[in-house]
Amino acid sequence: MNMVEEIRWVWTGILGRIMSRLWISTCSLVVKGEESYRKLVEEGKPVVILVWHRRIFLVPFFFRRRNIMALISPSRDGEIPARIMAKWGYKIVRGSSSHAVIKAWNIMIEELKKGGQVIIVPDGPKGPNQVMKQGGLKLALETGAWLVPFTFASSKNIILNSWDRFVMIKPFSKIVAVFGHPVSVPSDLKKDNLESQRKKLEDLMMDLENQAEKLLAS
Repeated sequence: MNMVEEIRWVWTGILGRIMSRLWISTCSLVVKGEESYRKLVEEGKPVVILVWHRRIFLVPFFFRRRNIMALISPSRDGEIPARIMAKWGYKIVRGSSSHAVIKAWNIMIEELKKGGQVIIVPDGPKGPNQVMKQGGLKLALETGAWLVPFTFASSKNIILNSWDRFVMIKPFSKIVAVFGHPVSVPSDLKKDNLESQRKKLEDLMMDLENQAEKLLAS
């Protein structure tokens, strides 16, 4: 990356943070179900936060200044969130299921074993949409981390024509951000049972989306 391109990316991060802050500040934000998550953090328990790719619009602003590690694709598309989030107190790790991930995996394992937090997108970066891969489950199995689903619903959206039907929140929306109940993976879980546990977590994340929409409408 040459100097001119680096300067462009620096300004992308700066403007992205300004726009995100202004954008979300016009909205009314309500948070539900955060108590169990906060209790885990206060007790120093390792946490893996799971967010569908189509629901990550709120994530950079919402989880800022919490010293959370974020797994972001090393592709050019991942450069924008990486630049925005790096200056908001995130620990950025570049890797994904479609790229070499061994180094990133070891970094996340080390972070979780220290009682840290990691955000991952279990269906990203290329899908299939809302089909959970086993990465988050395996992280929890190896480190004893708790899995915490997270999503949001908003009253005014723009749905992009992308592989995941990405949800952009419109300004001046009502937003309900929802944490799912933390899930503990049994340490003696057999490899043969990984798929059934993966499907259970996938269903929980889908149910959480429905719950968010109901809370928004109430």
